[in-house]
Amino acid sequence: MMMSLEQKIKKTGQKKILTLDGGGIRGMITVEVLGKIESLLRKELGKGDDFVLADYFDYISGTSTGAIIAAALSLGWSVDKIRGFYIDSGAKMFDKANLLKRFKYKYEDEALQQLLSNEFGEKTTLGSSDLKTLLMMVMRNASTDSPWPVSNNPNAKYNDKSRSDCNLNIPLWQLVRASTAAPVYFPPEKVSVGDQDFVFVDGGITMYNNPSFQTFLMATLEPYKLCWETGEDKMLIISLGTGTSPSANLELAPGDMNLIYNASSIPSALMFAALNEQDLLCRTFGKCLHGEELDREVGDLFGEVDQANFASPVNPRLFTYSRFNAELTRSGLDKLGLTDLKPENVQKLDSVEYIKDLQQIGHAVGSQVSARHFAGFL
Repeated sequence: MMMSLEQKIKKTGQKKILTLDGGGIRGMITVEVLGKIESLLRKELGKGDDFVLADYFDYISGTSTGAIIAAALSLGWSVDKIRGFYIDSGAKMFDKANLLKRFKYKYEDEALQQLLSNEFGEKTTLGSSDLKTLLMMVMRNASTDSPWPVSNNPNAKYNDKSRSDCNLNIPLWQLVRASTAAPVYFPPEKVSVGDQDFVFVDGGITMYNNPSFQTFLMATLEPYKLCWETGEDKMLIISLGTGTSPSANLELAPGDMNLIYNASSIPSALMFAALNEQDLLCRTFGKCLHGEELDREVGDLFGEVDQANFASPVNPRLFTYSRFNAELTRSGLDKLGLTDLKPENVQKLDSVEYIKDLQQIGHAVGSQVSARHFAGFL
């Protein structure tokens, strides 16, 4: 029988965290990696098909498309059900706006709102007992110009039920919608928090498009009032990306960096830097078992590194960590053995017509997952 959220918070012993990046329809990559993890855990733990990832993980977080998946997992969905949702509803999520509105955003949000409301329940709130794990979703409050990593942690300051602005009263679907409101792609989401209205946009344009280290902090720092115990054998963090597509331009001249160039390149550059920073922090403070090379100077921080003697601000490490992602460039796809896939078809956030290609990438990344990444936590 699946534990309740209260039981998961109060239980002693090991804690297991799952974090999911943003990335639009490229969340299909994440879904397929999750499918491998779910299958592996069922086998290693001797469980049947009714075992889902909410049975294993204690805290699940996500940004943007990662928030959709995180919420579904926390509600006890199987990966197969989430896969069906993305395949059946992917095109509906990206409903093109009329020509006049495209000066503001590319897609309407009515269809996405209806999908989320129908699937998660119109009356299901962030504080619902239907959520079986701790859940954190990242959005950006444009009204206050600040990132909002919102969780259902009942001990958190703004989840106090005596408050008129208690976050637990906000509809779950609306918070997910707010986290997915990518500027240029979708209109923002207005959310009422108590007697005040705020305008929210996609959490991917904060430092937490990859929410891994932020989730660790929210699980351990005293102000969040969970204060989970740290240690390589006490906490596991599994982090999943939706692919990266760095675009080197060695021929770039200073004069090429005009207003249009900067408007199109700066957001993606900041998001790429932010997700790498979260990854680097996790590999520095945690014992890293898996992850692609960060850069040519620091490498991957696990491969040939002697973890026991590795110079780090923290030793021993605070958790065990694995990061699974893919580089969606020509060389990155070739490395995965996907020589027939075209990078330009899988790099965009709205490439709904190439879901099958994204699934292939997810399967390739998922093949890297093994029982050793969960050793000591099975």
